[in-house]
Amino acid sequence: MSIDAPPSNNEFAKKLGLSFRLLSDMNRTALKDYGIFNDQSTFARRTTFVVDKEGKIQHIEEGRSAIDPKNAVEVCLTLKKKPATQ
Repeated sequence: MSIDAPPSNNEFAKKLGLSFRLLSDMNRTALKDYGIFNDQSTFARRTTFVVDKEGKIQHIEEGRSAIDPKNAVEVCLTLKKKPATQ
């Protein structure tokens, strides 16, 4: 998710060859709800959230390390291997 307009996100996704859509939060609503928006700089802190199928946040990566998706991928693979809770 970014604060960029959907057309910009679409172009960025094409350049990266992504197979999923990037979300746009131009109004910064989600960024504020997740507590990562910096009012002074008007930007969000670089953050990666891994959310499970039930909508529960399983992992948060902040700062420069959030740029590299390696840790998020590891968490996703671990979640995929976990048996579903009933």
